Amino acid sequence: MVDRSAHDAAQMRLVAVVMALTAILWLAANWAGQRFGWPSKYAYLADLAAIGGFVWSLLVAWRIWQRGKARSGKEG
Repeated sequence: MVDRSAHDAAQMRLVAVVMALTAILWLAANWAGQRFGWPSKYAYLADLAAIGGFVWSLLVAWRIWQRGKARSGKEG
């Protein structure tokens, strides 16, 4: 059986990578949109995708935090 804290640490690394890539891709899409004169609907699409990535990261981090609180409450 995999240690729960090791699993949580791996998931938090995934959250960090998703947040960093979301921010970088969002900035790159906005830069490219301005540079190449893309219609504003593509900016809205990039914003929506970024919101999705950040919300997913927030929900996963919150779930891990709650699991950690529950574990520490049971131990003492």
